[in-house]
Amino acid sequence: MVNNLNIEYYIIDKLKPIDSNQLHQFMSDNKERLKLFFPVTLEMNSSLEKTEEYISIKNKEIEEKTNFTFAIRDKNNQQIAGLMIIKKIDWDNKQGEFAYCIGSEFEGKGLTSFAVKEMADFAFEDLGLKTLQIIAHKTNLGSVKVAKNNGFVWQKTLINEFTPTNGTPLDMELYELYNEK
Repeated sequence: MVNNLNIEYYIIDKLKPIDSNQLHQFMSDNKERLKLFFPVTLEMNSSLEKTEEYISIKNKEIEEKTNFTFAIRDKNNQQIAGLMIIKKIDWDNKQGEFAYCIGSEFEGKGLTSFAVKEMADFAFEDLGLKTLQIIAHKTNLGSVKVAKNNGFVWQKTLINEFTPTNGTPLDMELYELYNEK
């Protein structure tokens, strides 16, 4: 259990082929907490072979600038604590959506807020995006807190926005952050 998390010991960087075992284990260890909102990512990491393919696909997406999937990791031991993703990028409107997940042992320690801040800086400064979105269910209090901690402002409720695997459609809350520069 991580008790005193030191944010400066964490980085956000590309997934590497050497991460396959660890990422697969991360997904397995956090399956219950990720199954509702990350079912596709879980399926894409359901075996070691699939995880190897997932990392290859995600790095190709970075090269093609269609999605940006990064690991949140400890600088010292390279342990993966979570994933940080910029997806649904609309280059014409300079807009992207954040998705993120964090391992249960790192929850509530500020690491996801740190990762969102770092990725917002990257999205605005390096990618030239102007609007970032976080879409969260109102009961996902951790995700709502991360959005608010980073200056994202609630915009509206998106009716029937997300349908979980074998579930009924859920309304989701839209938060946005604008690059004022």
